[in-house]
Amino acid sequence: MIKRYSRKELTDIWSEENKYKIWLDVEISAAQAMESLGQIPKGVASIVRKKAKINVKRIHQIESQVKHDVIAFLTSITEKSGIKARYLHQGLTSSDILDTSFNIQLMQSGKVILRDLDQILKVLKKQANKYKFTPCIGRSHGIHAEPTTFGLKLASFYEEFKRNKKRLISAIEEISTCAISGAVGTFANVNPKVEKHVAKQLGLKIEPISTQIIPRDRHAYYFSVLGIIAGSIERVAIEIRHLQRTEVYEIQEYFSKKQKGSSAMPHKKNPILSENLTGLARMVRSTVIPALENIALWHERDISHSSVERNIGPDANITLDFSLVRLTNILDNMVVYPKKMLENLNLTKGLIFSQELMLELTKTGLTREKSYRMVQNFSKKCFAENLNLFDVVKSDKYVMSKISIKKLKSIFSYSKHMKNVNFIFRRVIK
Repeated sequence: MIKRYSRKELTDIWSEENKYKIWLDVEISAAQAMESLGQIPKGVASIVRKKAKINVKRIHQIESQVKHDVIAFLTSITEKSGIKARYLHQGLTSSDILDTSFNIQLMQSGKVILRDLDQILKVLKKQANKYKFTPCIGRSHGIHAEPTTFGLKLASFYEEFKRNKKRLISAIEEISTCAISGAVGTFANVNPKVEKHVAKQLGLKIEPISTQIIPRDRHAYYFSVLGIIAGSIERVAIEIRHLQRTEVYEIQEYFSKKQKGSSAMPHKKNPILSENLTGLARMVRSTVIPALENIALWHERDISHSSVERNIGPDANITLDFSLVRLTNILDNMVVYPKKMLENLNLTKGLIFSQELMLELTKTGLTREKSYRMVQNFSKKCFAENLNLFDVVKSDKYVMSKISIKKLKSIFSYSKHMKNVNFIFRRVIK
Protein backbone atom coordinates (compact mmCIF):
# COMPACT_ATOMS: atom_id res chain seq x y z
CA MET A 1 0.00 0.00 0.00
CA ILE A 2 1.09 3.56 -0.64
CA LYS A 3 2.02 5.58 2.45
CA ARG A 4 -0.80 8.05 1.84
CA TYR A 5 -3.38 5.49 2.97
CA SER A 6 -1.35 3.61 5.57
CA ARG A 7 -0.73 3.77 9.29
CA LYS A 8 2.57 2.62 10.76
CA GLU A 9 1.01 0.13 13.18
CA LEU A 10 -0.36 -1.90 10.27
CA THR A 11 2.54 -1.41 7.87
CA ASP A 12 4.85 -2.71 10.60
CA ILE A 13 2.75 -5.88 10.84
CA TRP A 14 3.06 -6.42 7.09
CA SER A 15 6.72 -5.47 6.85
CA GLU A 16 9.15 -8.11 5.66
CA GLU A 17 11.03 -7.69 8.93
CA ASN A 18 7.96 -8.75 10.91
CA LYS A 19 7.13 -11.55 8.50
CA TYR A 20 10.57 -13.11 8.84
CA LYS A 21 10.49 -12.59 12.62
CA ILE A 22 7.29 -14.65 12.75
CA TRP A 23 8.87 -17.30 10.50
CA LEU A 24 11.74 -17.50 12.98
CA ASP A 25 9.34 -17.78 15.92
CA VAL A 26 7.58 -20.70 14.22
CA GLU A 27 10.87 -22.47 13.43
CA ILE A 28 12.19 -21.99 16.98
CA SER A 29 8.92 -23.20 18.53
CA ALA A 30 9.02 -26.29 16.32
CA ALA A 31 12.66 -26.89 17.27
CA GLN A 32 11.79 -26.65 20.99
CA ALA A 33 9.19 -29.38 20.56
CA MET A 34 11.58 -31.57 18.55
CA GLU A 35 14.22 -31.19 21.28
CA SER A 36 11.78 -32.32 23.96
CA LEU A 37 10.88 -35.34 21.81
CA GLY A 38 14.55 -36.20 21.33
CA GLN A 39 14.40 -35.70 17.58
CA ILE A 40 17.13 -33.04 17.45
CA PRO A 41 19.96 -32.17 19.88
CA LYS A 42 19.27 -30.02 22.93
CA GLY A 43 20.08 -26.34 22.68
CA VAL A 44 19.26 -25.81 19.01
CA ALA A 45 16.33 -23.48 19.72
CA SER A 46 18.17 -21.39 22.32
CA ILE A 47 21.28 -20.99 20.14
CA VAL A 48 19.21 -19.95 17.13
CA ARG A 49 17.15 -17.51 19.20
CA LYS A 50 20.34 -15.98 20.60
CA LYS A 51 22.38 -15.75 17.43
CA ALA A 52 19.87 -15.44 14.58
CA LYS A 53 19.47 -12.04 12.96
CA ILE A 54 16.86 -11.03 10.41
CA ASN A 55 18.66 -9.55 7.42
CA VAL A 56 16.06 -8.82 4.76
CA LYS A 57 18.64 -7.70 2.21
CA ARG A 58 20.64 -10.90 2.62
CA ILE A 59 17.52 -13.06 2.32
CA HIS A 60 16.71 -11.32 -0.97
CA GLN A 61 20.25 -11.92 -2.22
CA ILE A 62 20.02 -15.64 -1.51
CA GLU A 63 16.51 -15.87 -2.94
CA SER A 64 17.67 -14.32 -6.20
CA GLN A 65 19.86 -17.40 -6.62
CA VAL A 66 17.82 -20.24 -5.13
CA LYS A 67 14.38 -18.89 -6.22
CA HIS A 68 12.77 -20.04 -2.97
CA ASP A 69 11.96 -17.66 -0.13
CA VAL A 70 11.83 -20.17 2.74
CA ILE A 71 15.14 -21.78 1.71
CA ALA A 72 16.69 -18.32 1.42
CA PHE A 73 15.41 -17.46 4.89
CA LEU A 74 16.77 -20.68 6.44
CA THR A 75 20.12 -20.21 4.74
CA SER A 76 20.44 -16.66 6.09
CA ILE A 77 19.56 -17.84 9.61
CA THR A 78 22.15 -20.63 9.40
CA GLU A 79 24.82 -18.13 8.34
CA LYS A 80 24.35 -16.26 11.62
CA SER A 81 23.43 -19.11 13.97
CA GLY A 82 26.02 -21.67 13.00
CA ILE A 83 25.99 -25.36 12.28
CA LYS A 84 23.27 -26.26 14.79
CA ALA A 85 20.74 -24.33 12.72
CA ARG A 86 20.82 -27.25 10.27
CA TYR A 87 18.33 -28.96 12.58
CA LEU A 88 15.69 -26.33 11.89
CA HIS A 89 12.75 -27.25 9.65
CA GLN A 90 13.15 -31.00 10.24
CA GLY A 91 10.22 -32.75 8.55
CA LEU A 92 8.46 -29.47 7.81
CA THR A 93 7.31 -28.07 4.50
CA SER A 94 7.32 -24.45 3.43
CA SER A 95 3.56 -24.08 3.84
CA ASP A 96 3.84 -25.02 7.51
CA ILE A 97 5.83 -21.84 8.01
CA LEU A 98 4.09 -19.64 5.44
CA ASP A 99 0.51 -20.46 6.40
CA THR A 100 1.00 -20.38 10.16
CA SER A 101 2.86 -17.07 9.88
CA PHE A 102 0.32 -15.55 7.49
CA ASN A 103 -2.44 -16.41 9.94
CA ILE A 104 -0.52 -14.70 12.72
CA GLN A 105 -0.23 -11.54 10.61
CA LEU A 106 -3.97 -11.67 9.97
CA MET A 107 -4.57 -12.11 13.71
CA GLN A 108 -2.32 -9.17 14.53
CA SER A 109 -4.08 -6.99 11.95
CA GLY A 110 -7.52 -8.13 13.02
CA LYS A 111 -6.85 -7.16 16.64
CA VAL A 112 -5.82 -3.65 15.58
CA ILE A 113 -8.94 -3.34 13.44
CA LEU A 114 -11.02 -4.48 16.42
CA ARG A 115 -9.60 -1.54 18.37
CA ASP A 116 -10.49 0.72 15.45
CA LEU A 117 -14.06 -0.56 15.61
CA ASP A 118 -14.19 0.14 19.34
CA GLN A 119 -13.21 3.75 18.66
CA ILE A 120 -15.78 4.26 15.93
CA LEU A 121 -18.47 2.73 18.17
CA LYS A 122 -17.49 5.11 20.96
CA VAL A 123 -17.81 8.15 18.69
CA LEU A 124 -21.06 6.97 17.09
CA LYS A 125 -22.59 6.37 20.50
CA LYS A 126 -21.59 9.85 21.68
CA GLN A 127 -22.91 11.59 18.56
CA ALA A 128 -26.10 9.53 18.41
CA ASN A 129 -26.96 10.54 21.96
CA LYS A 130 -26.09 14.17 21.25
CA TYR A 131 -28.44 14.36 18.25
CA LYS A 132 -30.99 11.88 19.56
CA PHE A 133 -33.94 14.27 19.17
CA THR A 134 -32.58 16.48 16.38
CA PRO A 135 -35.31 16.24 13.73
CA CYS A 136 -34.37 15.76 10.09
CA ILE A 137 -36.03 14.40 7.00
CA GLY A 138 -35.82 10.71 6.22
CA ARG A 139 -35.34 9.90 2.56
CA SER A 140 -36.19 6.90 0.43
CA HIS A 141 -35.01 6.77 -3.19
CA GLY A 142 -33.38 10.12 -2.40
CA ILE A 143 -36.84 11.68 -2.02
CA HIS A 144 -38.27 13.19 1.15
CA ALA A 145 -40.20 10.51 3.01
CA GLU A 146 -41.10 11.15 6.67
CA PRO A 147 -39.36 12.81 9.63
CA THR A 148 -36.69 10.98 11.60
CA THR A 149 -33.86 12.23 13.79
CA PHE A 150 -30.18 12.62 13.06
CA GLY A 151 -29.51 10.59 16.18
CA LEU A 152 -31.46 7.67 14.74
CA LYS A 153 -29.35 7.79 11.60
CA LEU A 154 -26.21 7.55 13.73
CA ALA A 155 -27.73 4.86 15.94
CA SER A 156 -28.34 2.80 12.82
CA PHE A 157 -24.65 3.07 11.94
CA TYR A 158 -23.75 2.19 15.54
CA GLU A 159 -25.77 -1.02 15.43
CA GLU A 160 -24.21 -1.97 12.10
CA PHE A 161 -20.68 -1.52 13.42
CA LYS A 162 -21.61 -3.59 16.48
CA ARG A 163 -22.43 -6.39 14.05
CA ASN A 164 -19.15 -5.76 12.25
CA LYS A 165 -17.23 -6.14 15.50
CA LYS A 166 -18.99 -9.44 16.19
CA ARG A 167 -18.21 -10.65 12.67
CA LEU A 168 -14.55 -9.69 12.96
CA ILE A 169 -14.14 -11.45 16.30
CA SER A 170 -15.53 -14.57 14.62
CA ALA A 171 -13.25 -14.11 11.59
CA ILE A 172 -10.15 -13.75 13.77
CA GLU A 173 -11.16 -16.91 15.61
CA GLU A 174 -11.62 -18.64 12.25
CA ILE A 175 -8.18 -17.67 11.00
CA SER A 176 -6.25 -18.39 14.22
CA THR A 177 -5.07 -21.87 13.27
CA CYS A 178 -1.68 -23.52 12.97
CA ALA A 179 -0.58 -26.32 10.64
CA ILE A 180 2.75 -28.07 11.20
CA SER A 181 1.89 -31.30 9.42
CA GLY A 182 4.58 -31.68 6.75
CA ALA A 183 4.24 -32.51 3.08
CA VAL A 184 0.60 -33.18 2.08
CA GLY A 185 -0.42 -32.91 5.73
CA THR A 186 0.13 -36.52 6.81
CA PHE A 187 2.69 -35.92 9.63
CA ALA A 188 4.91 -38.53 7.92
CA ASN A 189 8.11 -36.77 8.99
CA VAL A 190 6.94 -34.56 11.85
CA ASN A 191 5.38 -35.58 15.16
CA PRO A 192 1.88 -34.11 15.71
CA LYS A 193 3.11 -33.01 19.16
CA VAL A 194 5.30 -30.46 17.40
CA GLU A 195 2.21 -28.85 15.91
CA LYS A 196 0.51 -28.84 19.30
CA HIS A 197 3.50 -27.12 20.92
CA VAL A 198 3.82 -24.49 18.18
CA ALA A 199 0.11 -23.70 18.36
CA LYS A 200 0.24 -23.25 22.13
CA GLN A 201 3.39 -21.12 22.00
CA LEU A 202 2.00 -18.79 19.37
CA GLY A 203 -1.57 -18.50 20.66
CA LEU A 204 -3.16 -20.51 17.85
CA LYS A 205 -5.49 -23.48 17.52
CA ILE A 206 -4.49 -26.70 15.77
CA GLU A 207 -5.83 -27.04 12.24
CA PRO A 208 -7.84 -30.30 12.55
CA ILE A 209 -6.87 -31.46 9.07
CA SER A 210 -4.65 -29.70 6.61
CA THR A 211 -3.51 -30.92 3.22
CA GLN A 212 -0.20 -29.23 2.62
CA ILE A 213 -1.88 -25.95 3.45
CA ILE A 214 -4.43 -24.51 5.82
CA PRO A 215 -7.81 -24.61 4.00
CA ARG A 216 -8.52 -21.30 2.29
CA ASP A 217 -12.20 -21.11 3.20
CA ARG A 218 -10.92 -19.69 6.50
CA HIS A 219 -9.14 -16.87 4.72
CA ALA A 220 -12.09 -16.24 2.42
CA TYR A 221 -14.26 -15.73 5.50
CA TYR A 222 -11.80 -13.27 7.02
CA PHE A 223 -11.48 -11.17 3.86
CA SER A 224 -15.24 -11.29 3.30
CA VAL A 225 -15.73 -9.76 6.74
CA LEU A 226 -13.23 -7.02 5.86
CA GLY A 227 -15.28 -6.41 2.71
CA ILE A 228 -18.50 -6.10 4.72
CA ILE A 229 -16.88 -3.62 7.08
CA ALA A 230 -15.71 -1.63 4.06
CA GLY A 231 -19.31 -1.60 2.82
CA SER A 232 -20.43 -0.15 6.15
CA ILE A 233 -17.76 2.53 5.93
CA GLU A 234 -19.00 3.49 2.48
CA ARG A 235 -22.60 3.58 3.68
CA VAL A 236 -21.68 6.21 6.26
CA ALA A 237 -19.43 8.06 3.81
CA ILE A 238 -22.18 8.30 1.19
CA GLU A 239 -24.62 9.64 3.78
CA ILE A 240 -22.14 12.36 4.72
CA ARG A 241 -21.47 13.20 1.07
CA HIS A 242 -25.16 13.53 0.33
CA LEU A 243 -25.92 15.62 3.40
CA GLN A 244 -23.06 18.00 2.58
CA ARG A 245 -24.36 18.81 -0.92
CA THR A 246 -25.14 22.51 -1.30
CA GLU A 247 -28.85 21.87 -1.84
CA VAL A 248 -29.00 19.84 1.38
CA TYR A 249 -26.14 21.05 3.61
CA GLU A 250 -27.31 19.46 6.83
CA ILE A 251 -23.82 18.42 7.91
CA GLN A 252 -20.28 19.15 6.82
CA GLU A 253 -16.89 17.56 7.22
CA TYR A 254 -14.65 19.63 9.48
CA PHE A 255 -12.84 22.25 7.41
CA SER A 256 -9.64 23.52 9.03
CA LYS A 257 -8.65 27.18 9.09
CA LYS A 258 -5.94 26.91 6.40
CA GLN A 259 -7.64 24.20 4.34
CA LYS A 260 -8.47 24.87 0.69
CA GLY A 261 -11.33 23.16 -1.10
CA SER A 262 -10.58 23.83 -4.75
CA SER A 263 -7.62 24.99 -6.80
CA ALA A 264 -10.00 27.04 -8.96
CA MET A 265 -12.94 28.07 -6.76
CA PRO A 266 -12.10 29.60 -3.36
CA HIS A 267 -15.64 29.15 -2.01
CA LYS A 268 -15.60 25.34 -2.19
CA LYS A 269 -15.75 23.07 0.87
CA ASN A 270 -15.76 19.56 -0.54
CA PRO A 271 -16.41 16.27 1.34
CA ILE A 272 -13.05 14.94 0.21
CA LEU A 273 -12.47 12.60 3.14
CA SER A 274 -15.79 10.81 2.67
CA GLU A 275 -15.19 10.59 -1.07
CA ASN A 276 -11.78 9.14 -0.31
CA LEU A 277 -13.40 6.51 1.93
CA THR A 278 -15.79 5.52 -0.86
CA GLY A 279 -12.79 4.81 -3.07
CA LEU A 280 -10.87 2.94 -0.39
CA ALA A 281 -13.93 0.80 0.39
CA ARG A 282 -13.92 -0.31 -3.25
CA MET A 283 -10.30 -1.38 -2.89
CA VAL A 284 -10.98 -3.47 0.22
CA ARG A 285 -14.02 -5.14 -1.35
CA SER A 286 -11.99 -5.95 -4.44
CA THR A 287 -9.95 -8.40 -2.36
CA VAL A 288 -12.96 -10.54 -1.49
CA ILE A 289 -13.44 -12.28 -4.85
CA PRO A 290 -9.77 -13.37 -5.14
CA ALA A 291 -9.95 -14.69 -1.56
CA LEU A 292 -13.05 -16.71 -2.46
CA GLU A 293 -11.36 -18.02 -5.60
CA ASN A 294 -8.39 -19.17 -3.51
CA ILE A 295 -10.58 -21.82 -1.85
CA ALA A 296 -10.41 -24.18 -4.82
CA LEU A 297 -6.77 -25.24 -5.19
CA TRP A 298 -5.39 -28.31 -6.98
CA HIS A 299 -5.35 -31.48 -4.88
CA GLU A 300 -3.30 -31.08 -1.68
CA ARG A 301 -1.91 -27.70 -2.75
CA ASP A 302 -0.77 -25.42 -5.50
CA ILE A 303 0.58 -21.89 -5.15
CA SER A 304 -1.99 -19.97 -7.17
CA HIS A 305 -3.21 -18.51 -3.86
CA SER A 306 0.24 -17.30 -2.86
CA SER A 307 0.59 -14.31 -5.16
CA VAL A 308 -2.98 -13.28 -4.34
CA GLU A 309 -2.37 -13.30 -0.59
CA ARG A 310 0.94 -11.46 -0.85
CA ASN A 311 -1.13 -8.62 -2.31
CA ILE A 312 -4.45 -8.75 -0.51
CA GLY A 313 -3.02 -9.55 2.93
CA PRO A 314 -1.34 -6.19 3.44
CA ASP A 315 -3.59 -4.18 1.11
CA ALA A 316 -6.96 -5.09 2.63
CA ASN A 317 -5.88 -4.86 6.25
CA ILE A 318 -3.83 -1.68 5.94
CA THR A 319 -6.51 0.07 3.88
CA LEU A 320 -9.35 -0.92 6.19
CA ASP A 321 -7.45 0.18 9.28
CA PHE A 322 -6.70 3.55 7.70
CA SER A 323 -10.33 3.94 6.59
CA LEU A 324 -11.78 3.20 10.02
CA VAL A 325 -9.49 5.71 11.71
CA ARG A 326 -10.34 8.34 9.10
CA LEU A 327 -14.08 7.75 9.45
CA THR A 328 -13.84 7.99 13.24
CA ASN A 329 -12.17 11.39 12.91
CA ILE A 330 -14.79 12.58 10.42
CA LEU A 331 -17.66 11.60 12.70
CA ASP A 332 -16.01 13.03 15.78
CA ASN A 333 -15.39 16.42 14.18
CA MET A 334 -18.32 16.81 11.77
CA VAL A 335 -20.28 20.06 11.80
CA VAL A 336 -24.05 19.57 12.15
CA TYR A 337 -26.66 22.15 11.11
CA PRO A 338 -29.95 21.44 12.96
CA LYS A 339 -31.58 24.63 11.59
CA LYS A 340 -30.91 23.48 8.04
CA MET A 341 -32.35 20.08 8.89
CA LEU A 342 -35.53 21.79 10.09
CA GLU A 343 -35.62 23.97 6.99
CA ASN A 344 -35.38 20.89 4.80
CA LEU A 345 -38.13 19.20 6.80
CA ASN A 346 -40.44 22.04 5.80
CA LEU A 347 -39.26 22.16 2.20
CA THR A 348 -42.23 20.24 0.82
CA LYS A 349 -44.74 22.26 2.86
CA GLY A 350 -46.31 19.46 4.82
CA LEU A 351 -46.29 16.69 2.20
CA ILE A 352 -44.24 14.54 4.56
CA PHE A 353 -47.38 14.08 6.68
CA SER A 354 -49.35 12.50 3.82
CA GLN A 355 -49.33 8.98 5.27
CA GLU A 356 -50.85 9.98 8.59
CA LEU A 357 -53.49 12.03 6.79
CA MET A 358 -54.37 9.03 4.63
CA LEU A 359 -54.56 6.72 7.64
CA GLU A 360 -56.83 9.14 9.50
CA LEU A 361 -59.19 9.25 6.56
CA THR A 362 -59.44 5.45 6.57
CA LYS A 363 -60.46 5.64 10.24
CA THR A 364 -63.45 7.76 9.21
CA GLY A 365 -64.80 4.93 7.06
CA LEU A 366 -63.18 5.63 3.67
CA THR A 367 -61.40 2.79 1.88
CA ARG A 368 -57.63 2.87 1.79
CA GLU A 369 -57.74 3.22 -2.01
CA LYS A 370 -60.03 6.26 -1.89
CA SER A 371 -58.04 7.85 0.96
CA TYR A 372 -54.78 7.30 -0.91
CA ARG A 373 -56.19 8.81 -4.11
CA MET A 374 -57.56 11.88 -2.30
CA VAL A 375 -54.28 12.62 -0.50
CA GLN A 376 -52.28 11.99 -3.65
CA ASN A 377 -54.44 14.51 -5.54
CA PHE A 378 -53.95 17.04 -2.75
CA SER A 379 -50.19 16.47 -2.97
CA LYS A 380 -50.15 16.95 -6.75
CA LYS A 381 -51.98 20.24 -6.33
CA CYS A 382 -49.45 21.38 -3.72
CA PHE A 383 -46.57 20.52 -6.03
CA ALA A 384 -48.12 22.18 -9.03
CA GLU A 385 -49.18 25.38 -7.27
CA ASN A 386 -46.54 25.59 -4.53
CA LEU A 387 -49.15 25.30 -1.78
CA ASN A 388 -49.07 24.03 1.78
CA LEU A 389 -50.78 20.66 2.26
CA PHE A 390 -52.35 21.76 5.54
CA ASP A 391 -54.02 24.73 3.86
CA VAL A 392 -55.24 22.65 0.91
CA VAL A 393 -56.79 20.02 3.19
CA LYS A 394 -58.25 22.62 5.53
CA SER A 395 -60.08 24.24 2.62
CA ASP A 396 -61.62 20.94 1.49
CA LYS A 397 -65.14 20.74 2.94
CA TYR A 398 -65.49 17.01 2.47
CA VAL A 399 -62.31 16.20 4.41
CA MET A 400 -63.13 18.70 7.13
CA SER A 401 -66.51 17.07 7.57
CA LYS A 402 -64.59 13.90 8.45
CA ILE A 403 -61.68 15.31 10.49
CA SER A 404 -61.74 18.02 13.15
CA ILE A 405 -59.37 20.98 12.94
CA LYS A 406 -57.74 19.82 16.18
CA LYS A 407 -57.07 16.39 14.71
CA LEU A 408 -55.76 17.97 11.50
CA LYS A 409 -53.27 20.07 13.46
CA SER A 410 -52.10 17.00 15.37
CA ILE A 411 -51.48 15.20 12.07
CA PHE A 412 -49.17 17.99 10.92
CA SER A 413 -46.88 17.65 13.93
CA TYR A 414 -43.41 16.18 14.37
CA SER A 415 -44.18 14.81 17.82
CA LYS A 416 -45.60 11.51 16.61
CA HIS A 417 -42.38 10.81 14.74
CA MET A 418 -40.35 11.31 17.90
CA LYS A 419 -42.42 9.25 20.35
CA ASN A 420 -40.49 5.98 19.91
CA VAL A 421 -36.97 7.39 19.69
CA ASN A 422 -36.16 6.39 23.26
CA PHE A 423 -37.63 2.94 22.66
CA ILE A 424 -35.34 2.41 19.65
CA PHE A 425 -32.30 3.74 21.49
CA ARG A 426 -32.89 1.35 24.39
CA ARG A 427 -32.77 -1.55 21.92
CA VAL A 428 -29.56 -0.33 20.29
CA ILE A 429 -27.41 1.68 22.69
CA LYS A 430 -26.95 0.04 26.06
